[in-house]
Amino acid sequence: MMTASPSPPVKRSLSRADSFRHAFAGWWYVLRTQRNAWIHSAFTLAVVGVGLWLGLRPVEWAILVLAMGLVWTAELINTALEAAIDLASPEIHPLAKVGKDVAAAAVLGGAVTAVIVGLLILGPPLFSRLWPFVTVLSGR
Repeated sequence: MMTASPSPPVKRSLSRADSFRHAFAGWWYVLRTQRNAWIHSAFTLAVVGVGLWLGLRPVEWAILVLAMGLVWTAELINTALEAAIDLASPEIHPLAKVGKDVAAAAVLGGAVTAVIVGLLILGPPLFSRLWPFVTVLSGR
């Protein structure tokens, strides 16, 4: 008996430019469709602005960038998981809900961590910079 040999897999070659184009398309999709991504964007811009105003040191920037990257990475993965779950389970299913809830919890955990990091790094110099204005406004 003669059996058909499997056909070789189709080779899909993407250039680096194509890979970056797809990655930016994914990021743009998240920005266009996810309300929380706009919140992340606003906080990212605010942290960068305050950090520039305060003249942070490179190590402080590195820690803040890692914290912001954690939030963005979690949001991107959350959106990808939600899309995959919707494709795999178009009807409502308890495990689909668990998958989506856990992915959302990862974003929340990253965001809470980033807020704590931001307060630890930005809080003291921001408080020192703003304290004179607070005392003037309070009449002390």
